[in-house]
Parts: sequence; C-alpha cells; structure tokens
Amino acid sequence: MNTSIYRLTDSTWNLHPNSQSVNPNEANLVLCFSAKALLETEEIYNTLRSKFSTAEIAFCSTAGEIYQNEVFDNSFIAVAIQFEKTKVIAASVNISNYSNTQEAAISLASKLPSENLAHVLVFSDGALVNGSELVKGLTTQLPQNILITGGLAGDAANFNSTLVGLNKQPAHGEIVAIGLYGSNIKITHGSQGGWEMFGLEKRVTRSSANVLMEIEGQNALDLYKKYLGKEAHNLPSSALLFPLSVTIPDAKKPLVRTILSVNEKEKLMIFAGDIPVGSTVRFMKSTFDKLIAAADQAAALTVTGHKKMPSFSLLISCVGRKLILADKVVEEVKAVQQSYTNETVMAGFYSYGEISPFNEGGNCQLHNQTMTITSFYED
Repeated sequence: MNTSIYRLTDSTWNLHPNSQSVNPNEANLVLCFSAKALLETEEIYNTLRSKFSTAEIAFCSTAGEIYQNEVFDNSFIAVAIQFEKTKVIAASVNISNYSNTQEAAISLASKLPSENLAHVLVFSDGALVNGSELVKGLTTQLPQNILITGGLAGDAANFNSTLVGLNKQPAHGEIVAIGLYGSNIKITHGSQGGWEMFGLEKRVTRSSANVLMEIEGQNALDLYKKYLGKEAHNLPSSALLFPLSVTIPDAKKPLVRTILSVNEKEKLMIFAGDIPVGSTVRFMKSTFDKLIAAADQAAALTVTGHKKMPSFSLLISCVGRKLILADKVVEEVKAVQQSYTNETVMAGFYSYGEISPFNEGGNCQLHNQTMTITSFYED
C-alpha cells in the first residue's frame, strides 16, 4: 500500500514530499477534501478523472483541509491510494430518493458485498442527513464485526449546504460508502474529545429525532441562549464552542452533540444526531491544551500494539475544535504527527460530525467535537 497526497492549485498538482510512490493511473482510491466553492466548479470531476483514470474517486466538502502537518481553508486536497492486495468497492445514494436517512443508509450498505469485507469508510452530506440515523442504518445492514469510520461533510462555519460525490460531480444529499476487502488490510481507529462537562444534569422532555424542543419543560433554545449570553446572537456557529453531552436512555456512555441549525420562528434546535426524549444533557466546554492532548491520545490509540507505523492516517476533526483553536488549529495536527514517523502520510478534513465506534469498540456511533483518526495498514 502506498499513499500520495496532493494540493490542486490553479490546475497544478503539487505533490507533498512525504508522499509515497503512487502511479496515478494505478491508484485504487482517491479521496478529495475541499472547500465547497471549489467543488462547485463544473469541471472538477473531469479534472480528477483525467489525473486518476482507474480509481474510485470520492469528494467531500469541508470546514478546513488537513494536509500532512498543515491546515488550510479554501483549498483542494487529494489523497491517492494504491493498494497491493486490497479490493475497493464503492457505492452511493442520495437522501432525496428515500423517506428518511435510515432507509437511505440501509440501501447504501446493501450495495456493498459482505464477503471478505474488512472496513467501510463513509462520507455523507452534513446538512441534509441525520448522522445518528445514518449510523443506525449502516450497522443494521452490515455484518456486526465490520468497522465503520468516516465523517459528515462541512461548509466552513456557514451551515448552509454541503457537497459529496462518488465518480461524478459532487452534489447535495449524497452519501458515499467505500468498502475495503481482503485479509491483508488492517484498520485501527481512535477518537478523543478533550471536553469537560459542567453544570447540572437536565432531562430532555420534548424532541423528535435530531430536533430538540424542550429541556425540563422549558424551551430548549431559550435555555441555551440564556446559557450562551452574548454569544447567542452568533448562533448556530457559537454553539460549536459549547456543545451538549447527551446520555441516551440505556446507553453506557454519553455522546457529544452540536447544533447544525436553529429555527428561530418555531424555537427549535437541529442537531447532527438524535437527542431522544428521556436523554440527560449537560453543557460542555474545553481549553486549548485539552483539545491538543486529546488529538495526541487519538493518534496513539491507532498505533498501540503495532510493530510498524500506518501507511496512511485519515484525520477527521470537528469544526467546533477548529473555531476554538483558531490560528493555533495546526497544533492539534502536529500533536497527531508526533505519534507517527515520516513513514505515515496524513490527510483529512474538519467536519460536521465524526463516525467511529468508541475506542473500546462496540457499534459505530456519530460523534461531535472529536478528533477521529482511521489508520490503514496493508500486510
């Protein structure tokens, strides 16, 4: 397995010096992470196809692009992977063709043959898709032992619309699943937040899927605005600075949830994932140092027990972390790199949601506000 990473600038392909030797015409898989405006260019798919003639090509809009140990805005990053012994099968669906996200996810997963399936990598529209329902649908259809990782597309901190695509021009509402097949591919993962809870635990008294209406009988949006204070006028982006810890009934561990959008007229908050009635919530906050330490811990989890470094590590971090870290955001990427050597190529993006199991395993989950890393080894 070899991996090369490129920045496409003014029709010029700039190859990162840490890249491994990949013949563009023999790459099996190309992952493209880009600002939404660049993916709206009419010829973007044809540009990629002319460079990588035989690969499965996936596109995902971002809230920032990770390029080895650098972080960019408004750039175009391409990751070209040439597997030696691993087969790649990819599929896509559009949410507009289904009654709900879970139905779309079940349909998508059914397009991937289960025999010899080792891993599924998922990239999804981050505005129209319910991330919790996406995960439920995938885990319902796929074999229980299959690791699923990935993320929800971003649109900077605008929260308007996102773009995803597979072997065609990127579009709204797309969900892409990439299956890796065979016994030679080994995948590890790590996901850490670095956030801490504070304040009293409160119970959700009215909600519908990922739409939150009431907490403890009070309007949730009014309560949240009271908590935000002067930051309330910057919603929904300011909510990324103060997420909610959500413990779903019968769940053993809490999940972090952030707001995707706000309906001021109906006083609703729409989240990336479900917040069921009966869940308990607490407010959260973090600091620069805790976020950086968490990124380092996530990377360490992907190499523990392995004699060699991964060939490629995919980094998916939340836009909320990027807003807090601001001009220091590159520090969390550098913290990740410390766990690897120059043998490991790193790339990824800032997202509206991260997909992986908890570190100790179990079913796949939708996370917010984490650094989630998927590392690839091929024997």
